[in-house]
Amino acid sequence: MKRQVLRIFNEAVARKKKPVLVRDVESTKIISWNLLRRTGATVHDVVALMEAEQPDILLMQEATEEIDLLPELMGGYYARAPLPGRIHGVACWSRYEFARPPRACTIPSGAVVKRHVQIIESGTFSLANVHLSHGQMLNRRQLRRIAALIPTPCAILGDFNLVGPAFVPGFQDVGPKGTTHKMVDVLPIRLDRCLVRGMRCVEARVLPIFASDHRPILVRLIPDLTAIGSKRHR
Repeated sequence: MKRQVLRIFNEAVARKKKPVLVRDVESTKIISWNLLRRTGATVHDVVALMEAEQPDILLMQEATEEIDLLPELMGGYYARAPLPGRIHGVACWSRYEFARPPRACTIPSGAVVKRHVQIIESGTFSLANVHLSHGQMLNRRQLRRIAALIPTPCAILGDFNLVGPAFVPGFQDVGPKGTTHKMVDVLPIRLDRCLVRGMRCVEARVLPIFASDHRPILVRLIPDLTAIGSKRHR
Protein backbone atom coordinates (compact mmCIF):
# COMPACT_ATOMS: atom_id res chain seq x y z
CA MET A 1 0.00 0.00 0.00
CA LYS A 2 2.83 2.38 0.89
CA ARG A 3 4.51 1.69 -2.46
CA GLN A 4 1.28 2.43 -4.33
CA VAL A 5 0.77 5.72 -2.49
CA LEU A 6 4.41 6.67 -3.09
CA ARG A 7 4.08 5.89 -6.81
CA ILE A 8 0.93 8.03 -7.11
CA PHE A 9 2.66 10.86 -5.25
CA ASN A 10 5.74 10.71 -7.50
CA GLU A 11 3.60 10.70 -10.64
CA ALA A 12 1.71 13.76 -9.41
CA VAL A 13 4.98 15.60 -8.72
CA ALA A 14 6.30 14.68 -12.17
CA ARG A 15 3.15 16.02 -13.82
CA LYS A 16 3.45 19.25 -11.88
CA LYS A 17 7.05 19.77 -12.99
CA LYS A 18 6.38 19.01 -16.65
CA PRO A 19 5.87 22.26 -18.65
CA VAL A 20 2.36 22.69 -20.03
CA LEU A 21 2.42 23.83 -23.63
CA VAL A 22 -0.22 25.61 -25.69
CA ARG A 23 -1.86 23.31 -28.25
CA ASP A 24 -0.37 23.28 -31.75
CA VAL A 25 -3.50 24.93 -33.14
CA GLU A 26 -2.60 27.99 -31.08
CA SER A 27 0.86 28.35 -32.58
CA THR A 28 1.87 31.66 -34.15
CA LYS A 29 3.06 31.64 -37.76
CA ILE A 30 5.92 34.10 -38.23
CA ILE A 31 7.84 34.99 -41.39
CA SER A 32 11.07 36.99 -41.47
CA TRP A 33 12.44 38.45 -44.70
CA ASN A 34 15.26 40.80 -45.67
CA LEU A 35 13.70 42.71 -48.57
CA LEU A 36 16.91 44.15 -50.07
CA ARG A 37 16.27 47.90 -50.11
CA ARG A 38 15.34 49.63 -53.39
CA THR A 39 16.41 46.85 -55.78
CA GLY A 40 14.74 43.96 -53.95
CA ALA A 41 11.21 43.06 -52.94
CA THR A 42 8.49 45.65 -53.51
CA VAL A 43 5.40 46.05 -51.39
CA HIS A 44 3.53 44.00 -54.00
CA ASP A 45 6.07 41.17 -53.60
CA VAL A 46 5.47 41.31 -49.86
CA VAL A 47 1.71 41.16 -50.41
CA ALA A 48 2.13 38.16 -52.72
CA LEU A 49 4.12 36.34 -50.04
CA MET A 50 1.53 37.16 -47.38
CA GLU A 51 -1.35 35.99 -49.53
CA ALA A 52 0.48 32.72 -50.25
CA GLU A 53 1.57 31.94 -46.67
CA GLN A 54 -0.98 33.79 -44.49
CA PRO A 55 1.39 34.67 -41.61
CA ASP A 56 0.20 35.94 -38.25
CA ILE A 57 3.30 38.14 -37.97
CA LEU A 58 5.70 39.34 -40.67
CA LEU A 59 9.11 40.74 -39.77
CA MET A 60 11.08 42.65 -42.40
CA GLN A 61 14.60 44.01 -42.68
CA GLU A 62 15.82 46.68 -45.13
CA ALA A 63 12.24 47.94 -45.42
CA THR A 64 11.86 51.36 -47.08
CA GLU A 65 8.98 53.85 -46.89
CA GLU A 66 7.28 52.05 -49.80
CA ILE A 67 6.47 49.21 -47.37
CA ASP A 68 4.42 51.70 -45.31
CA LEU A 69 1.60 50.98 -47.80
CA LEU A 70 1.25 47.47 -46.41
CA PRO A 71 -1.59 48.12 -43.91
CA GLU A 72 -3.60 49.87 -46.64
CA LEU A 73 -3.25 46.80 -48.87
CA MET A 74 -3.51 44.04 -46.26
CA GLY A 75 -5.06 45.63 -43.17
CA GLY A 76 -3.57 44.58 -39.84
CA TYR A 77 -1.12 46.50 -37.66
CA TYR A 78 2.25 47.85 -38.79
CA ALA A 79 5.33 49.72 -37.60
CA ARG A 80 8.66 50.61 -39.21
CA ALA A 81 11.86 51.88 -37.59
CA PRO A 82 14.41 53.28 -40.10
CA LEU A 83 18.06 53.00 -39.10
CA PRO A 84 19.66 56.37 -38.26
CA GLY A 85 20.79 58.10 -41.45
CA ARG A 86 19.47 55.30 -43.69
CA ILE A 87 16.50 54.97 -46.03
CA HIS A 88 15.71 51.51 -44.69
CA GLY A 89 15.21 49.72 -41.41
CA VAL A 90 13.29 46.99 -39.63
CA ALA A 91 9.50 46.76 -39.95
CA CYS A 92 6.79 44.48 -38.64
CA TRP A 93 3.22 43.61 -39.56
CA SER A 94 0.71 41.69 -37.42
CA ARG A 95 -2.70 40.24 -38.11
CA TYR A 96 -3.64 41.10 -34.52
CA GLU A 97 -3.21 44.30 -32.53
CA PHE A 98 0.09 44.65 -30.69
CA ALA A 99 -0.03 44.50 -26.90
CA ARG A 100 1.87 47.80 -27.00
CA PRO A 101 3.36 49.85 -29.86
CA PRO A 102 6.60 48.27 -31.20
CA ARG A 103 9.66 50.15 -30.06
CA ALA A 104 13.20 50.59 -31.38
CA CYS A 105 16.01 50.00 -28.89
CA THR A 106 19.62 50.97 -29.51
CA ILE A 107 22.19 48.16 -29.58
CA PRO A 108 26.01 48.23 -29.83
CA SER A 109 26.94 49.42 -33.32
CA GLY A 110 29.89 49.71 -35.64
CA ALA A 111 31.52 52.91 -36.82
CA VAL A 112 29.52 53.14 -40.07
CA VAL A 113 25.97 51.85 -39.51
CA LYS A 114 24.10 52.63 -36.30
CA ARG A 115 21.87 49.70 -35.35
CA HIS A 116 18.73 49.19 -33.33
CA VAL A 117 16.38 46.30 -32.67
CA GLN A 118 12.59 46.39 -33.02
CA ILE A 119 10.87 44.93 -29.95
CA ILE A 120 7.34 43.60 -30.43
CA GLU A 121 4.98 42.53 -27.63
CA SER A 122 2.23 40.13 -28.67
CA GLY A 123 0.68 39.73 -25.24
CA THR A 124 1.87 36.17 -24.57
CA PHE A 125 5.42 36.49 -25.88
CA SER A 126 7.98 39.02 -27.10
CA LEU A 127 9.77 39.25 -30.44
CA ALA A 128 12.97 40.97 -31.46
CA ASN A 129 13.24 41.89 -35.15
CA VAL A 130 16.93 42.23 -35.99
CA HIS A 131 19.32 43.24 -38.74
CA LEU A 132 22.70 42.74 -37.12
CA SER A 133 26.17 43.98 -38.05
CA HIS A 134 28.57 41.94 -40.18
CA GLY A 135 31.38 41.85 -37.60
CA GLN A 136 31.29 38.39 -36.02
CA MET A 137 32.25 39.56 -32.54
CA LEU A 138 30.01 42.62 -32.72
CA ASN A 139 26.88 40.81 -33.89
CA ARG A 140 27.22 38.27 -31.06
CA ARG A 141 27.56 41.15 -28.60
CA GLN A 142 24.43 42.69 -30.12
CA LEU A 143 22.57 39.39 -29.59
CA ARG A 144 23.54 39.25 -25.93
CA ARG A 145 22.31 42.82 -25.48
CA ILE A 146 19.00 41.97 -27.18
CA ALA A 147 18.61 38.84 -25.04
CA ALA A 148 18.78 41.07 -21.95
CA LEU A 149 16.08 43.40 -23.32
CA ILE A 150 13.24 40.91 -23.86
CA PRO A 151 11.42 38.85 -21.23
CA THR A 152 10.75 35.13 -21.50
CA PRO A 153 8.99 33.66 -23.48
CA CYS A 154 10.60 35.33 -26.47
CA ALA A 155 12.16 34.89 -29.89
CA ILE A 156 14.82 36.73 -31.89
CA LEU A 157 14.36 36.63 -35.66
CA GLY A 158 15.87 38.34 -38.67
CA ASP A 159 19.08 38.80 -40.62
CA PHE A 160 21.84 37.86 -38.18
CA ASN A 161 24.75 38.32 -40.64
CA LEU A 162 26.31 35.61 -38.51
CA VAL A 163 28.41 32.55 -39.40
CA GLY A 164 28.46 29.58 -37.03
CA PRO A 165 26.81 29.22 -33.60
CA ALA A 166 25.24 32.28 -32.01
CA PHE A 167 26.43 31.53 -28.45
CA VAL A 168 23.50 33.23 -26.67
CA PRO A 169 23.01 31.57 -23.24
CA GLY A 170 19.49 30.29 -22.62
CA PHE A 171 18.43 30.44 -26.28
CA GLN A 172 17.92 27.66 -28.81
CA ASP A 173 18.46 28.01 -32.55
CA VAL A 174 15.19 26.58 -33.94
CA GLY A 175 15.10 28.25 -37.34
CA PRO A 176 15.37 26.31 -40.59
CA LYS A 177 18.85 25.02 -41.37
CA GLY A 178 18.73 25.62 -45.13
CA THR A 179 20.61 28.27 -47.09
CA THR A 180 18.99 31.73 -46.98
CA HIS A 181 21.57 33.81 -48.89
CA LYS A 182 24.43 33.48 -51.35
CA MET A 183 27.42 35.58 -50.38
CA VAL A 184 28.67 37.46 -53.48
CA ASP A 185 26.17 35.27 -55.41
CA VAL A 186 28.45 32.26 -54.94
CA LEU A 187 28.83 31.00 -51.36
CA PRO A 188 25.60 29.56 -49.85
CA ILE A 189 25.13 30.62 -46.24
CA ARG A 190 22.46 30.71 -43.50
CA LEU A 191 22.17 34.31 -42.34
CA ASP A 192 18.46 34.42 -41.43
CA ARG A 193 17.71 32.73 -38.13
CA CYS A 194 15.34 32.26 -35.22
CA LEU A 195 16.44 31.91 -31.59
CA VAL A 196 13.91 31.16 -28.84
CA ARG A 197 13.76 31.12 -25.05
CA GLY A 198 10.73 29.63 -23.32
CA MET A 199 9.13 28.72 -26.64
CA ARG A 200 8.76 25.65 -28.84
CA CYS A 201 9.05 25.53 -32.62
CA VAL A 202 6.66 23.14 -34.40
CA GLU A 203 7.55 24.10 -37.98
CA ALA A 204 10.55 25.70 -39.66
CA ARG A 205 10.98 26.26 -43.40
CA VAL A 206 13.05 28.28 -45.83
CA LEU A 207 10.67 29.70 -48.44
CA PRO A 208 11.44 29.92 -52.18
CA ILE A 209 13.60 32.82 -53.27
CA PHE A 210 12.18 35.66 -55.31
CA ALA A 211 12.63 39.43 -55.57
CA SER A 212 15.34 39.67 -52.84
CA ASP A 213 18.82 38.21 -52.36
CA HIS A 214 17.55 36.64 -49.10
CA ARG A 215 15.06 33.80 -48.87
CA PRO A 216 12.28 34.32 -46.29
CA ILE A 217 12.18 31.98 -43.30
CA LEU A 218 8.97 30.70 -41.71
CA VAL A 219 8.51 29.35 -38.19
CA ARG A 220 5.54 28.32 -36.07
CA LEU A 221 6.14 29.05 -32.40
CA ILE A 222 4.28 28.08 -29.23
CA PRO A 223 5.06 29.77 -25.89
CA ASP A 224 5.60 27.63 -22.81
CA LEU A 225 2.70 28.37 -20.44
CA THR A 226 5.00 28.17 -17.43
CA ALA A 227 7.15 30.90 -19.00
CA ILE A 228 4.03 33.01 -19.59
CA GLY A 229 3.11 32.64 -15.93
CA SER A 230 6.52 33.78 -14.74
CA LYS A 231 6.38 36.76 -17.13
CA ARG A 232 3.01 37.89 -15.76
CA HIS A 233 4.19 37.70 -12.16
CA ARG A 234 7.31 39.82 -12.59
